Amino acid sequence: MATSGEFRALMSGFPSGVAVLTSVGPDGTPVGLTCSSLCSVSVDPPVLLACVRSASPTLDAILRFGGFAVNLLHENARATSELFSSGAPDRFDRVAWRPAPASGLPHLVDQAHTVADCEIRRSETVGDHTVVFGGVRRVRALTSAPPRPLVYGLRRYTGWPPR
Repeated sequence: MATSGEFRALMSGFPSGVAVLTSVGPDGTPVGLTCSSLCSVSVDPPVLLACVRSASPTLDAILRFGGFAVNLLHENARATSELFSSGAPDRFDRVAWRPAPASGLPHLVDQAHTVADCEIRRSETVGDHTVVFGGVRRVRALTSAPPRPLVYGLRRYTGWPPR
């Protein structure tokens, strides 16, 4: 079995876009975390999956609420990615966000280029993470320009190169 260090080194060589998953806690307050373990599962019906640390309080809120928003960060949102991976309790006081009209899920309106509202289809614990399958209910582009996503790989951030 590979060591955790070997596995981390392997995965750091596989760059990924960066998202912030957001939901609503039991008391109605917004919750969120940075996630780079996100991928599409099915186009018809539209389903994606996100892998979240099982001990995360945000995961508990996502599962209780029954849904989450995937906020795909743009290239200038590195500080937001770092904020939502820090565990800072005042995360939502430090970013612009609005509840989505239909779902109530928090959308990071200045930091994301696109947001998808998802309802949980199922979840499964695998090792120290939980895989959450989300049925995509709505997709909202927050900019009319082509997206320029934030990318994370080799333990550093970069933006998508221009065409």
